[in-house]
Amino acid sequence: MTPDPRLALVTGAAQGIGKAIARALAQAGYLVAVSDVQPEVSAVAQELSEAGSRAAGACFDVADPSAVRAGISQLTSSLGRGVDVLVNNAGLVTNIAPVAEMAFDAWQRELSVNLTGAFNCIQAVLPGMVERKFGRIVNISSIAAWSGLARQVGYSATKAGLLGLTRTVALEHARHGITCNAVLPGLIATERVGAMPEEIRDRALRQIPARRLGDPAEIAAAVRFLASGEAAYLNGAEVPVDGGMHLHTTSLGSRRDP
Repeated sequence: MTPDPRLALVTGAAQGIGKAIARALAQAGYLVAVSDVQPEVSAVAQELSEAGSRAAGACFDVADPSAVRAGISQLTSSLGRGVDVLVNNAGLVTNIAPVAEMAFDAWQRELSVNLTGAFNCIQAVLPGMVERKFGRIVNISSIAAWSGLARQVGYSATKAGLLGLTRTVALEHARHGITCNAVLPGLIATERVGAMPEEIRDRALRQIPARRLGDPAEIAAAVRFLASGEAAYLNGAEVPVDGGMHLHTTSLGSRRDP
């Protein structure tokens, strides 16, 4: 008997990396639930359904634990199965200010979405994963979690916090057949990056050994692997997908850039 397909939930799936992840998991045969605060997420669910996958979408704010539980209940009822794979991709990246000038409300909002939002979703799906003795949780962090990011203290701090959350979930639930890993994207060719001033984008490209932007599909490929049975013994890991951006590019032995 062919086992029932597993259900994957991708948050922040209305565009960019989240949308690419949803597509990749649908192509891999998962039932796919997508969520976002943006109503455009319904178009993503429709796209996946029209391509032949079973998919459903819901709008909710991951920062609100009650909304998270209601939204996930709606999605699992629609697709007839509990969440087997959770991809915490929802996040804010638009609060730009030096540490000394960051507004408290902006800091709190970024914390509530980027970090507490992932916690809320994990807490909502863990009981079912424990009961079924299977679960894959992938937290989309950022290379900024390792390096910091000037003028984006909330973003880099919350993405670093996701790494601690990842390790703790792995420690507590590995014995239940659950893995929790983090993917750390570098500079990826999303809509937001495309809207950056060209001068800033070009300066960032010079810091990437690959000398190019990443494709959202390359992040999705890493997530798809971490969600698979082949990754069952990979737990608590931090996987950079950044073209080598995390490497130190200074060279003392050559006048040329690496």
